[in-house]
Amino acid sequence: MIKSELVQKLANENQYLFHRDIERLVSIVFDEISSALIKGERVELRGFGAFSVKRRPSRVGRNPRTGEPVPIDEKFTPFFKPGKELRDRLNGGKG
Repeated sequence: MIKSELVQKLANENQYLFHRDIERLVSIVFDEISSALIKGERVELRGFGAFSVKRRPSRVGRNPRTGEPVPIDEKFTPFFKPGKELRDRLNGGKG
């Protein structure tokens, strides 16, 4: 599902809300999650999961063509850990 499909689904389920307001709300939620991750904070949505940032330290890699060592800078990557309720629903349990 992409963002526009999510907005459309919410609009169909909540016909008393304006489409532009739903778009704005979805954008605000995603922006707030992104902002928190940029600050290094953890975002937990109970029953769904938690977003956090993992640090990947700098290291020396190899160029696959030449085999020469190549320095790789430190990186920060987003990480999602699903909650127990979501895992249960995906595996056919309660939910």
